[in-house]
Amino acid sequence: MAERRPKHQGLERVLGTGALASTAYGNVGSSIYYALGLVAVFALGMTPVVFLIAGLIFLATAATYTEATTMFPEAGGSSSFARRAFNEFWSAVTAWGQMLNYIITVAISAFFLPHYLGVLWEPLLTPPEDVLVAIGVVVVLAAINVRGVKEAATLNVVLAIADFLTQVALVALGVILVLSPETLVANVDFGTAPTLENFLIAIPVGMVAFTGIDTVSNMAEEARDQGRTIPRAMRVVVVAVMSISLTLPAVALSAMPVEDGRTVLAVPPEEGGFADNPVAGVVQNLGLGSLEPVAELYVGLLAATILLVATNAGLIGLSRLSYSMGQYRQLPERIRRLHPRFRTPYVAIIVFGVVACLTLVPGRAEFLGTVYAFGAMLSFTVAHLAVIALRFKEPDIERPFRGPGNVRVRGVDVPLFAVFGAAGTGTAFVVVTVLNLETLVAGGVWLSIGIATYLVYRRRHGLSLIETTKIVLPKPIVEHEVEYESILVVVEDDAYHPEDVSTAFKLAARRRRGIHVLVTVTVPANIPIDASMPEQEARARQTIAAARELGGRRVTGHWEKVRRGEAGRRIVAEAREIRARAIVMSPPPRRTGSSIFGRTLEYVLAERPCRVIIESPPARDGAADGPARSGERSLAEGAAAGR
Repeated sequence: MAERRPKHQGLERVLGTGALASTAYGNVGSSIYYALGLVAVFALGMTPVVFLIAGLIFLATAATYTEATTMFPEAGGSSSFARRAFNEFWSAVTAWGQMLNYIITVAISAFFLPHYLGVLWEPLLTPPEDVLVAIGVVVVLAAINVRGVKEAATLNVVLAIADFLTQVALVALGVILVLSPETLVANVDFGTAPTLENFLIAIPVGMVAFTGIDTVSNMAEEARDQGRTIPRAMRVVVVAVMSISLTLPAVALSAMPVEDGRTVLAVPPEEGGFADNPVAGVVQNLGLGSLEPVAELYVGLLAATILLVATNAGLIGLSRLSYSMGQYRQLPERIRRLHPRFRTPYVAIIVFGVVACLTLVPGRAEFLGTVYAFGAMLSFTVAHLAVIALRFKEPDIERPFRGPGNVRVRGVDVPLFAVFGAAGTGTAFVVVTVLNLETLVAGGVWLSIGIATYLVYRRRHGLSLIETTKIVLPKPIVEHEVEYESILVVVEDDAYHPEDVSTAFKLAARRRRGIHVLVTVTVPANIPIDASMPEQEARARQTIAAARELGGRRVTGHWEKVRRGEAGRRIVAEAREIRARAIVMSPPPRRTGSSIFGRTLEYVLAERPCRVIIESPPARDGAADGPARSGERSLAEGAAAGR
């Protein structure tokens, strides 16, 4: 009996709540390592209040992103929301604002990284060593991203947990050892220290503490059961981030109080302060006694590691966003061009990596913070407005998650959380541009370049400025008819071996079973999971055609895109779905220091949903075709039989 099954040629949805939440927290949680000092520079004793106000805006923003992302689970974040709610022009403007966010995320994370390593080498605390090291970090990571970087989900989880537990421990120790409500009240001399102007600027700068909230949106395409997974992941992130952001500033200002209109939390390292490594300042002023050196070293190394990961995440975000903008014809084709060998958007990585390095040259953290606020407030405001507009424009569209607080007006549920969020982020955007001339100039120039690029490019190609035009390569229909209790033949990327199909055909012939070929296409972390990869996709189709030519009409097949390291999971799921009686696959070429079977095959053997046949391809010296070596086959079949 055969059944027509849907194609799986686009997305491999493998991310659960834990993976989404840990990755997002790794990005959002890392910002406390620099946001605390940045806000204190402007807000002084009002820093805890600023974090409270920014936190309330963050809650509304998280609800907006959750509702919009569950409606449209695709990469792009606020630019994608703007496309659906408004038109392509506003999507492009928003995307350029997001691009600025990613550039500043890269720069600011790299800038603060060496200051935490100052615990190992003191010159890293001051210029020019700190700036040179920061630029070096960006250059090295950009080169790695051009080569192709692998996102380590397990490492993200471990670091996120370690980071959160460390911050919780610091808060707990701070509450016990130094927290003083009287000191916090005495710190405030509102109107003088801080001035009203600095306090107002501090609020959008405080949103730096929530850098990376759009991470969940950008990973939504790869999430399982998005209607449930995304809201759960966002709730975990919100609770974790808010629990630290609303408590650690109070501990910090208790440990380093405002005296004579200044606090060492807001003083640069060259003057003996901790503006550029604020969490290290908290550790040094908790009064830990003999444990202080160990705690300083631990926090310094952990912070540097987290900031390194955040810098790399920013570069990955840059490359994914630039590729997506190219697909929607918002960027010239040459910007999104993939490397002929590594299949990564190397031009975008190089161009925007250089821009990030240029923003580091002045060595001014306050400038980076206010420019980030410019781009972030623009993106967040558009996201809020998009959710409001979509309630009127598409009231009947499925919304797996609806934000809290809705009022019915003329038959439409108006989202009060989005109204509040838009008012907060919109006001913050106006404040940071009106009260800070440098930010207005830098942000204005950046958006002007982006809009001009968009207008010239679209006009040159005769495209509408407001209508969506996406580059889509036509995909031929691939037959995907599979017999239950069939043989599954697995091909990773272009590693096709006819011997695998021959072995499967011999096994299938015994009981008239069907043969299904699954070809996995590995997508680099630097580009969206649904990015067009014409060469790889063409090879996958050729592989399936070659298998059909060899095995006849009993052979069916399809190809799927997966992230590196996820092929094994997809193979096991496919085998269970088609009730395969056996899996036939070949081990990858042996590399020095690697295991015999490789990561994918080892995962399949560990899960082994059925019998696993390991086919050894013929040797280069012309060894005869045939089944796998008896030792390898015995190992696989014996393991399967021993379940």
